[in-house]
Amino acid sequence: MQRVGFVLFEGFHVIIFAAVAVFEVVNRTLGEARYDVRLLSEEGGVVRSSIGVMVHTEPFDEGPFDTLIVGGEADVMSPSRALLEFVRKAPRISRRVASICVGAFTLAAGGVLDGRRATTHWAFARELQMQFPNVKVEADRIFIEDDGVWTSAGMTASIDLMLAFVERDIGPEVSQAVAKTLVLHHRRAGGQSQLSALLQLEPKSDRIQKALSFARRNLHKRLAVEDLARAANLSGRQFTRAFMAETGQSPAKAIEKLRIEAARLLMEQGRHPMEVIARETGFADRERMRRAFLRAFGQPPLAIRRTARAESGIHTMTPLAASVFSKESAALVQK
Repeated sequence: MQRVGFVLFEGFHVIIFAAVAVFEVVNRTLGEARYDVRLLSEEGGVVRSSIGVMVHTEPFDEGPFDTLIVGGEADVMSPSRALLEFVRKAPRISRRVASICVGAFTLAAGGVLDGRRATTHWAFARELQMQFPNVKVEADRIFIEDDGVWTSAGMTASIDLMLAFVERDIGPEVSQAVAKTLVLHHRRAGGQSQLSALLQLEPKSDRIQKALSFARRNLHKRLAVEDLARAANLSGRQFTRAFMAETGQSPAKAIEKLRIEAARLLMEQGRHPMEVIARETGFADRERMRRAFLRAFGQPPLAIRRTARAESGIHTMTPLAASVFSKESAALVQK
């Protein structure tokens, strides 16, 4: 059984319970207690959350924790001396140390992130870099692992981080089963952007939202303005004006962002050939996709795929996972 410790403090954000739920569902799915989760605080006892809910915690101790996770709160806190000392020791006594959201500030204050790549909630990334220049902050990442130290973005990214732990500990089949039980649309890879393309576009009217949903379902097709306009029940000229007014960009630029997001997800979650990914996301060929990635990220698709594979730490598949993947690949190629 693996002991998992969640470090809490006054005002901790209740989203931590979503992360805890991942381990609960793992135990229920397997029918045995694979994870023993403990809530920790400096002195133990009752700790108040950001919304006022009170939870009982155990005091810091020297007991071995396989995984130690520092939670976040609604704003950046000033960690106590005892908390910093506990965090400094963590990499020596735990196989894995992690933070959720602004918990990265606590790890950084304890020196744990010095010289390491790290992320946090996008709204606090610049502040993290300014306060701790020795940390290599990568703002637009769901989570990052660097030599046994994991950091994640805020809010729901904590679920993706815990699922990554489960995949590393037990395997992709269990991680996928847990994600399905939690009714997740999909499990995000660590390198994925914190903000989705659709969320950044923020269309205000149902018509433009309907057109974008149509586009997302049909990225593998050639999408002209007339196609989107028909989905929105507008003329081409009316649609273009409305789209620009609501999103601040042209339909062509928005569609490219959706294609890039879909292509990056395929690269990070599977091993489909680049030609197949380019075709299925509407780029038509690898070269067009490469140019789009260079514009968006300053990196070609192959570099992004290599980074995602290196961060996953998983280079082999179990027979069941390989079988499932082969069937999915065959279906994708035959579309």
